[in-house]
Amino acid sequence: MSEPITYASAGVDVEAGDKAVELMKESVRRAQRPEVLGGLGGFAGMFDASALVGMRSPVLATSTDGVGTKVAVAQAMDRHDTIGQDLVAMVVDDIVVCGAEPLFMTDYIATGSVVPERVAAIVSGIAKGCELAGVALVGGETAEHPGLLEPDEYDVAGAATGVVERDAIIGPQTVRPGDVVLGLASSGLHSNGYSLVRAVLAQAGWAYDREVPELGRALGEELLEPTRIYTLDLLDLIRSDVDVRGLSHVTGGGLAANLARVLPAGTLARVDRASWTPPPIFSLVGSLGQVPRADLERTLNLGVGFVAVVPPEHADAAIARLAERDLPAWVLGEVHEREGAPVEDGVEVVQGAKGVDGGAVQVVGEHG
Repeated sequence: MSEPITYASAGVDVEAGDKAVELMKESVRRAQRPEVLGGLGGFAGMFDASALVGMRSPVLATSTDGVGTKVAVAQAMDRHDTIGQDLVAMVVDDIVVCGAEPLFMTDYIATGSVVPERVAAIVSGIAKGCELAGVALVGGETAEHPGLLEPDEYDVAGAATGVVERDAIIGPQTVRPGDVVLGLASSGLHSNGYSLVRAVLAQAGWAYDREVPELGRALGEELLEPTRIYTLDLLDLIRSDVDVRGLSHVTGGGLAANLARVLPAGTLARVDRASWTPPPIFSLVGSLGQVPRADLERTLNLGVGFVAVVPPEHADAAIARLAERDLPAWVLGEVHEREGAPVEDGVEVVQGAKGVDGGAVQVVGEHG
């Protein structure tokens, strides 16, 4: 007779999963809020929603996302403690776009083989991201998929829920012609466009341990720079005297497409490249791969990770308040009525994106 088949011999190590949970407990404890009920290991994460009773008309906002092929860089470098912050950023910063405060988050890690220390490192990054966003990590799942994923392969995903008063929702309905568009600096590539970046580097034969003078560090360190989390900075701005009329998270699709999604139909935002200089990593990718500018701008953030739209009389105050929180911001351009807007001939106008028939954006000029 053949040998008995056990779950472990089939490739799933339950004991390794239990050890991973033990190793991640301390990280998860740091990513809590007073409203969290119960502890790690329950079937469901619980969050006391009593505070919503005191709201006039609470609206829940939710988002889910992953980190794309940036995980391939983390795996190649065998460094797993930053990818979790990327995950949190990609999820919670979508929620704050509508003015909502993210409250709690759950994560999902799928791997070919559970290595407790690796899983704990991933969760430590998620917990740190939750701390930076003021979000509670209330639960998660680690799934072992032998035969589907290689032993050293994994992917991560997450979902979060937030809340906003109905009359405080930010969106196209609150943006007006004459408003000023502010750019908020990114921390680097963030967590999209890595399929393009990795293809460029592979063709050039550049290894991740290569020291790059323009970057001031090794290439892999630049690629794993965690995505900036804007949540608390933007919530602070929203709760200040600044009238925040529009917000946009610049991810896949680039600046123009994501800004167009939050503009009302019948408007056009004119953005001037001369208002900022992209960090060196973007010009490096562009020149190394001879990537057309249109492709770069549709794929990467080019140094603008978020956009805020405010009345012109509030622009200076918004920039100053963000600077106090060590977040560089500057004037990118202005919103106009589409009819009669100063449109430059021969330059693409991006109209709506991702199924949203919103406003239009034209990016003009040259970077300084």
